[in-house]
Amino acid sequence: MTSRKDESSKPFLGRRELLSYSAAFGTAFLARQGLAAPEDVPSTTHESLTSPPGRRYEMKKSINLWAFPYPDKMSLTQCLQLAKDAGFDGIELNYDLVSDLSPNSGPKEFHAIRREAERIGISISGVCSFLFWPYPLTSNDPTERERGLELAAKMTQAAHDLGTENLLVVPGAVHMPWRADHDPTPNDVCHKRAHEAISKLLPQAEKLKVHLNMENIFFNGFLLSPGEMVDFVDSFESEYVNVHFDTGNIMEYQFPEHWIPILGKRIKNVHLKEYTKKGTDHSLEAFRPLLDGTTNWPAVLEAFSKVEYDQYLTFEYFHPYQHYPEALIYQTSDSLDRMLGRK
Repeated sequence: MTSRKDESSKPFLGRRELLSYSAAFGTAFLARQGLAAPEDVPSTTHESLTSPPGRRYEMKKSINLWAFPYPDKMSLTQCLQLAKDAGFDGIELNYDLVSDLSPNSGPKEFHAIRREAERIGISISGVCSFLFWPYPLTSNDPTERERGLELAAKMTQAAHDLGTENLLVVPGAVHMPWRADHDPTPNDVCHKRAHEAISKLLPQAEKLKVHLNMENIFFNGFLLSPGEMVDFVDSFESEYVNVHFDTGNIMEYQFPEHWIPILGKRIKNVHLKEYTKKGTDHSLEAFRPLLDGTTNWPAVLEAFSKVEYDQYLTFEYFHPYQHYPEALIYQTSDSLDRMLGRK
């Protein structure tokens, strides 16, 4: 177990911040990221392409660690083993303030995790983090920006030490609805700061051969169209600035199968998040178990195939099952097998 020591920044959110974040993400989720104390946790149709029948796709199956009851009920080794047993090719790990992957760990610890994954026989498909929200790279607060850059640099090194070439990056936010304390950042200022931040991170990433993959978000007010994402990524003229495409993050207003042909080869990693357009909830509760939503998966997979994407499809979900948590992992693996034509 890692200690709760902090590197020049308090790990827990204040009461007002906690209430704002909890409305969108849930206190239990925040606690798992090291951002809320355990005592704060409650006890309790459109025309598009379709894939031919029987089509098989060669993309790799991955799952994010947030779908597991880690660290409350399962250790990291147990999660790795469960993902392997369920038939996943890879697992995406999350960098938090307090966990096996945190500022409290270094190359020694990360190399040990890498060796454990290799022993089990599962790849680490990438590194992800919730910390881009409390420490946004484009915040009006220079202390938050500085801390965000510091953490992003640590994540880049961690990704390298873990043996993965993928780091998900949230480049900026005009607005964060769940943060009452966050002053909106004007669009042009947000763009300028985001570009400056990625430019500062890029030399280290290029040296370590870690790809900084920009994630598309629907509620941060930044890079809201595929054209904007293309222009932002291309402006760095580096093979190490790419896109981490999230299918669910744009489903509220748009469609992933429309973005994929435009982003094309820039897509380096993928989150498969299921979303339902039938609901009115705009928090993380709007995301559903895979296939329990309104995403046109045949069209999405065919679009990936047409741009020759054959890397990881990572299921991202924030609510591990309270009972029989392994069921979610096996259900997702089975769904992916059917989507990819393996069954």
